[in-house]
Amino acid sequence: MARVAARLSDSGQQSTHPVDEVLPLPKLALYGFQHVLAFYAGAVIVPIIVGNALKLSPEQLVYLINADLFTCGIASIIQAWGIGRIGARLPLIQGVTFTAVSPMIAIGLGAGGGTAALLVIYGAVITAGIATFAFAWLPAKAFRTVMRLFPPVVTGTVITVLGIVLIPVGLNDAAGGLGSPDFGEPEHFAYAGGTMLFILVLMKLGRPFVSSISILLGLVGGTAVAFLLGDAKFGDVGKSDWIGITTPFHFGVPKFEWFPILLMLIVMLITMVETTGDTYAVGDIVGKDVDSETVARALRADGAATALGGVLNSFPYVAFAENVGLVRMTKVKSRFVVVAAGVFMIILGLLPKAAAIVAAVPHGVLGGAATVMFAMVALAGIQTLAKVDLKEEKNALIVGVSLAFALLPATVPVFFTKHMDADLSSLLNSGVTLGATSAIVLNLIFNGLAEDDVPLVPAVALPAQSAAAPAEAEKADPADKAIKASKADKAGQAGQADEAGGAKAEQAVAADGVETPASS
Repeated sequence: MARVAARLSDSGQQSTHPVDEVLPLPKLALYGFQHVLAFYAGAVIVPIIVGNALKLSPEQLVYLINADLFTCGIASIIQAWGIGRIGARLPLIQGVTFTAVSPMIAIGLGAGGGTAALLVIYGAVITAGIATFAFAWLPAKAFRTVMRLFPPVVTGTVITVLGIVLIPVGLNDAAGGLGSPDFGEPEHFAYAGGTMLFILVLMKLGRPFVSSISILLGLVGGTAVAFLLGDAKFGDVGKSDWIGITTPFHFGVPKFEWFPILLMLIVMLITMVETTGDTYAVGDIVGKDVDSETVARALRADGAATALGGVLNSFPYVAFAENVGLVRMTKVKSRFVVVAAGVFMIILGLLPKAAAIVAAVPHGVLGGAATVMFAMVALAGIQTLAKVDLKEEKNALIVGVSLAFALLPATVPVFFTKHMDADLSSLLNSGVTLGATSAIVLNLIFNGLAEDDVPLVPAVALPAQSAAAPAEAEKADPADKAIKASKADKAGQAGQADEAGGAKAEQAVAADGVETPASS
């Protein structure tokens, strides 16, 4: 492809937008690898947590990590490069969503764990991906009507619930892994506490990019200490192959069961809001207008990647907001940098030895890092709720009652295991499912559908996916009418456009308390 530069032609017209600029190969490689570093910890931690919860063998866990990275690479290329009307053609990295962690564990344990559980999960993932892909082709009016179900009071509640539900998952790993013989031993908590402290110090004292990869550095540092003390075992690394190919349906033919599919559809509804917020945020950062068609293309890429993930032994995909934050920090706007990152991820996905090293991270170290990430997920939700008028009793009731429902499975598990059949339990025995459903239903009862002129999609990115620009995304209206109004306003202030864009980016940093933690 011929290299082009974003510059003004003799006629005064911009020949190529910076988003579409193809940088020299050395820069593409450097900036692309930087995106991989910022994304890596958040990407691999999902298959590790799910695999450990389902009691997969070390070899199966290595395969799961490889499949995840391989599919992440393909998904990111689809989103950034674009295929026809699929893909936003913006610098958006695709990664496995944290929203799906708790529901997938619930589905898997309901199916008995092991690889049999993966088959049920993959059937639900494929179906939900196809449904998301089809939804994104709806006419614009129908598309906006569905998105009106998710005003900030709903999205903020759901993200807060997600963080609260995931924190115990991280704490169980911090204690040595639920079900392990030495569960709760002090040395596990020592590794977890040390890892958390190291991450917090990096986030406090490190430069912006160091902060953005603090989770990754925490995992590396904690594992190195554990290795020196004899508590990290890398025996499986030597047994792993140098090269491994991810093949479709490696664990068997997926099983399509009604209740897991319904649960995964709820997950994808939430991830659609995440991707929508991230798309508006990155569009504002790179100075490219985002309309409803751009959002629809981004969601089609989500759906296609999720369906592909189910085929290639991975999980649901979403735009990662941590990489949106990296675009702001580096000011490198080219989408082809993300394409380069996708190539790196595909290569990493073909190296089982690299995945075996990741799989050897001790439970305590993993739990310390995961707990920080999941706590920041809850904080992202709280930041979104800060934009809601909670002095209004109806909004306070929506949030409070939904949080109560979300805690029910963890507080009274016997209600789901003893008094429900297995299918219904696999659907309802999830704090995310109950909390999200409660928030949507109560909002419809008390508030009805959001108005067309109300911003529906704040940056609700999960901060291990850090919200790069909540402020920018919040003021973006999904309606094309608002986009056009924004264009007219910008035209009247052309002489100050660059300065204003910089001010917005700085404002986003201040608003973004969750910008850099490993920053689904």
